[in-house]
Amino acid sequence: MRIAVTGSTGLIGSALVRSLLGDGHQVVRLVRRTPAPRPDGSTEVRWNPRLREIDRAALGKGADGAPLDAVVHLAGAGIADHRWTAAYKREIHESRLLGTGTIAEAVAGLEQPPKVLVSGSAVGYYGQTGDRIIDETAPAGGDYLARVCVEWEQATAPAEAAGIRVAHARTGLVVSGDGGAWGRLFPLFRYGLGGRLGNGRQYWSYISMHDEVAALRFLVDTETLSGPFNLCAPDPVTNREVTAAMGRVMHRPTLAAVPEFALKLVLGEMAVEVVGSHRTVPARLLDAGFRFTHTTVDQAVEAAL
Repeated sequence: MRIAVTGSTGLIGSALVRSLLGDGHQVVRLVRRTPAPRPDGSTEVRWNPRLREIDRAALGKGADGAPLDAVVHLAGAGIADHRWTAAYKREIHESRLLGTGTIAEAVAGLEQPPKVLVSGSAVGYYGQTGDRIIDETAPAGGDYLARVCVEWEQATAPAEAAGIRVAHARTGLVVSGDGGAWGRLFPLFRYGLGGRLGNGRQYWSYISMHDEVAALRFLVDTETLSGPFNLCAPDPVTNREVTAAMGRVMHRPTLAAVPEFALKLVLGEMAVEVVGSHRTVPARLLDAGFRFTHTTVDQAVEAAL
C-alpha cells in the first residue's frame, strides 16, 4: 500500500513508519520543509497546515503513478510538551484543527481519494470519568481537552463527506521510554525517585507502543471499521498500580510521592490530566477481533525497556 503519515517524526509516527516500511509499504511523509530524499526509502510531500497548503499532486500519486491508499494523521502539538499557558493551549487547539482540516480537505479533493483516513484523537475526549468504566458509547466531557478532541474529530468531516472511511484513534498514555508523558517517568524511577502522583487512585488508560502501532494498522487494514476507537489496554490501572509496576520491573524503590498541590504548581492546568482519572476500555477494538500483545502494565513497561 501507499500510505501517507503526518507527524511521522513524532513518538508514535516514527514507530508506525518503521513498521510500515519493514513490511514493504510505501510511506509518504508530510513535512513542513522542502522535501528531500530519505535513506529509509520513504518519500516526502510538503504541507503547511497553518496556511492550509498541501502539494495535492504529489500526495495523490507517487513517482510511479501509484495512488494513495490510506492516510494516518498524527500531527499536532504535544499535550505534555509544555506547561499549559494560554498561548500553548491555543497551539494545541489550532495545530489539531488546522492540520486535520487541511488533510481532510486535501484527500477529499483528490481525483482518486484514499480508502481510509485514520485520524488521531485521545481518551481525553471523555473528560475526567473517575472510576467509571468508559467505552466508545460514552458522551464527550466538558473540560478543555475534551472540547479540543470533539472539534479535532469533527474536522475530518470533508473526508467523510467524500465517502472516505474515517476512524478516530482515541489513544491513551503510550508506554515508551523514548518520549511522551510516560517517557518522563523512566529517568525518575531509574534513579529511585519514582512514586505515586497525587493520591494515586486515579486511573490511567495506557497502551504499549507495540500495541498502539498494531491498532493503527488494524484500523487501516480492516475495511469495515469507522468511527471512534479507544486505543488503550483492556485493563486500566491506577497510578498506584503503575508506580508498583515500574518499581517491580525496574527493581527500584517507589517511596517518593508528589502531592497534588505541587503538581499544580509545576504543571499548572495540565496537572488535571495527571491527577485526573480515565478508566477507558477498548470495547470496539476487542469486538472487531483485535488482540493485544501487552495486556498488563508490567508487560508494557518491560516492552518499553
